Amino acid sequence: MRLRLPRPVRNILLVLAGIVVLCAAATGVSLIVLPSVGPLADPRASRVITVTDWKGKEHPFVVGPGNPYWTPISSVPSSLKKAVIAAEDARFYAHEGVDYEAIKEAIRTDIEKGRFVRGGSTITQQLAKNLFLSREKTVTRKIKEYVLARRMDDRLGKARILELYLNVVELGPMVYGVGKASRFYFGKPASGLTLRESAFLASMLPGPKVYNPYRNLGRVVRRSDRILRRMVAAHMISEEEYRAALAEEPNVEGLSRKVDETIASPIPTDPVELPVSDSDSESEIPSSDPESPAAPGNAPAFSGEREAGSVDRQ
Repeated sequence: MRLRLPRPVRNILLVLAGIVVLCAAATGVSLIVLPSVGPLADPRASRVITVTDWKGKEHPFVVGPGNPYWTPISSVPSSLKKAVIAAEDARFYAHEGVDYEAIKEAIRTDIEKGRFVRGGSTITQQLAKNLFLSREKTVTRKIKEYVLARRMDDRLGKARILELYLNVVELGPMVYGVGKASRFYFGKPASGLTLRESAFLASMLPGPKVYNPYRNLGRVVRRSDRILRRMVAAHMISEEEYRAALAEEPNVEGLSRKVDETIASPIPTDPVELPVSDSDSESEIPSSDPESPAAPGNAPAFSGEREAGSVDRQ
């Protein structure tokens, strides 16, 4: 005997099926028209994107050699490359743009905590979103991010991806890129950063509003301590380098307090949407990969327009 559903139920199911088909079609079309990642490999190209300050105001931002603070990967100290990888994406050199293990770990942690605590986005995914996508929290945007990250990993070398990421990441109020951040906080170019200063900058990557040295220097220093421990655990640095870095106090006291003056929104009380590596645990990360973080690599620039805004890791 055949079970026949009531007409109202059948109508609801038909509507739901139609919605699913339309969403799938819209996602498919949007994936087809995704921007090309090819221009990112051009070392001579510069493009203007839009970034947002802490008061919500938009500003043009040059990505490429046209930016006076642009720092080619060959000028980024090995300590900063390693610190950023230890903090944000321990398997950066092993995955292909998307770290499925990290996603599973993030889901497991979120379920255990009963709230969103960890993201799962790699450095490549963060870069794809900040160069090409909006900050909307939708499944469609996440799918686009995955696709773009895989394409970027396929077309660009790890050194190039890291170079772009380091030059667009937000590290303060209208402080985008490590070139400007190193001058803003330490009064020196990125090439002159010490290991301690590198870990200090990397510690702000989950969000400089939360990890704001002018509001809570202790929080930033403690997270930089954890990053240093991850680095020594992963054999990125030696025990001697680790101890020397811990003994160094980051000298940020003499800088202007522009951070406080530009904050319009309430101070975050909880660091949310942190990257996969940003739990407060002391867990060790796997050792570095076949491609050394210290290798200079290529130093090309970027093409593409979109709202960059602050770096979001979901």
